[in-house]
Amino acid sequence: MSNPERPPVEVRRSARRRKTVSAFWEGGTAVVAIPARFTKAEEEHWVGRMVERLESSSARRAGRRSDAELMERALELSAQYLGGRARPGSVRWVTNQSSRWGSCTPSDRSIRLSHQLEGMPSWVVDYVIVHELAHLLVAGHTPEFWSHVAAYPRVAEAKAFLEGVSFATARGLNDGTGAA
Repeated sequence: MSNPERPPVEVRRSARRRKTVSAFWEGGTAVVAIPARFTKAEEEHWVGRMVERLESSSARRAGRRSDAELMERALELSAQYLGGRARPGSVRWVTNQSSRWGSCTPSDRSIRLSHQLEGMPSWVVDYVIVHELAHLLVAGHTPEFWSHVAAYPRVAEAKAFLEGVSFATARGLNDGTGAA
């Protein structure tokens, strides 16, 4: 049952547990508690169902959008602020960006957003998306680039928010997620 997209899973069988199945996070591991009498097929069914439920619940609590939702939002923002001219090929979360909030590769029209943005206010994430969309129109941080970004109404506020998070993180005042 190894799925590279799934978190590590630990199954705990209990002789005391008769009917109920539960799941919870323990560190980064999804723990699924099932009755000891379950067959392997029942175990697989319930583990899949419960891990999906855990991930969905965690994503909702964190305000996380799926990659498909990020793409949809990017297209909405492009239409609203950039005349629909910036059309990404993909928009996705990544975990390997710790010094940038986002990045864009114009040649394949891909946009990557740091997982550290998850749980931040939606207007901050929208700013980062607009910033990266603008790179699909202008590669560098030129005056023309910034004029595209300036169409987003909360640029100064979002930049200040991200600078505050960076400042706090650099001094160990928070865990890097935007939560003090």
